[in-house]
Amino acid sequence: MAGDVALILGNQLSLGNAALGTPASRPSHVLMVEAPGEATHVPSHKARIALFLSAMRHFATTLADQGFPVHYIHLDDMPEAGLRDRLSSALARLSVRTLVVTEPGDFRVGLDIQEACAAAGVALRILPDSHFLISRADFEAWAGDRKSLRMETFYRHMRRRTGVLMEGAEPAGGIWNLDTENRSGFGAHGPPDIPAPPHFPPDAQTREVLEVVERRFPRHPGRLDSFGWPVTRAEALIALGRFIEDRLEHFGPHQDAMWTGHPHLWHAILSSSLNLGLLSPAEVIEAATNAFSARRLPLASVEGFVRQILGWREFIRGVYWRFMPELAQVNHFGHQRHLPAWYWTGNTAMNCMRETIGQTLNLGYAHHIQRLMVTGNFALLAEVQPQEVSDWYLAVYVDAVEWVELPNTVGMALFADGGRFTSKPYVASGAYTKRMSNYCRNCRYDPSTRSGERACPVTLLYWAFLDKHEDELARNPRTSLMASNIRRLSAEDRHRVRQEADALLDRVDQI
Repeated sequence: MAGDVALILGNQLSLGNAALGTPASRPSHVLMVEAPGEATHVPSHKARIALFLSAMRHFATTLADQGFPVHYIHLDDMPEAGLRDRLSSALARLSVRTLVVTEPGDFRVGLDIQEACAAAGVALRILPDSHFLISRADFEAWAGDRKSLRMETFYRHMRRRTGVLMEGAEPAGGIWNLDTENRSGFGAHGPPDIPAPPHFPPDAQTREVLEVVERRFPRHPGRLDSFGWPVTRAEALIALGRFIEDRLEHFGPHQDAMWTGHPHLWHAILSSSLNLGLLSPAEVIEAATNAFSARRLPLASVEGFVRQILGWREFIRGVYWRFMPELAQVNHFGHQRHLPAWYWTGNTAMNCMRETIGQTLNLGYAHHIQRLMVTGNFALLAEVQPQEVSDWYLAVYVDAVEWVELPNTVGMALFADGGRFTSKPYVASGAYTKRMSNYCRNCRYDPSTRSGERACPVTLLYWAFLDKHEDELARNPRTSLMASNIRRLSAEDRHRVRQEADALLDRVDQI
């Protein structure tokens, strides 16, 4: 019998993974499994597939160098078998007595592991994931019997719990949240010269992965010719250091801004390394707060960055496990339309969507406002079925793993859960895009126009959304102003909005 075998999943690539044990109690083998279903259950971006496979293979090499006996199942070893079958085969081949795994990040993957072990008669030991700053059990204790959860309350709890950016019992600078200082556009002049994040040329192992991905998944979206994501811990640490040195100082004020030809701006571009396990959230936060102290960086920039990791990232993980599996099926507004075909191509006359989707397909990356207030906002206003939208987000971004993608999509972008952990639908007209970007300059549509041939589809659908959901919006203090705005329209104008919005949605694939 092989005894205890550690299963290391593709988003748990850390030597601190609890399943690896201690130097005195290592597992007899480490098992790592590449499975085609992880790339095809949604049509994953080629760069997303390549990133996971390359990072996994590099980590397997690291484990072998550390003296771990690694049993690695490559994609081509069992071409058609899924994760469950591949795992079952490995359990039999290794004569596993107990499979040890750190908590899987995805509900679906956890079920596959449980079913494979049960069928093989193998004991399964699931360990808490110490990669996060709060355990699932502690999050549940914090959530308690709250009817709705709010990130801001949780964030303050985590600040007090960890002491991050605290001065005794009070927040640094006397303010918990400086989000109101982090909403500036660039104006007509556009962004200044901004140091680019590092690009990591593919080594031989990554080049082999890129060939496999092109061969196995030729029809999947995206491109690989510019692939340069960090795939090792050493590269991830370089990326972290460059962000702290070059871009953290100015991250805050313009973190919501967008600009053609500037996909990264001041953003960290660290989420993929965090979500793979190459970086820990604790060390990322420590690097930022150390720089805050040593270099006297602006509090608005450092707090805004810390909030995304200590607050939102940890909060979203807790939300995912609290509300799964029903979270995957929520549909508060009852939306049933299909995702427009141009979400997969970028071929639309709407410049904001063309720019954001084009960037996404090229790089596998868009920052949080491009996701929330461009592609997400339109999907909500266009009444797209939430599960189709969620599948798209999971497919096209290299940092997408379900525990973070699903609640962000259905809760934050679409309000499909009805407000279990967000306080309002995040909807906006084309005026928001005009204020925060230059996308509207070269667009055939006018963001200030809600009807007629030049009407911006976002603006038209925004007013149609207000018209349709006036009563619900009026009951919510955070959206009551929206309801009062729609009431200012005449009955004739409201009728025109409804008619034109319905006509637009019937031909949404052609706009």
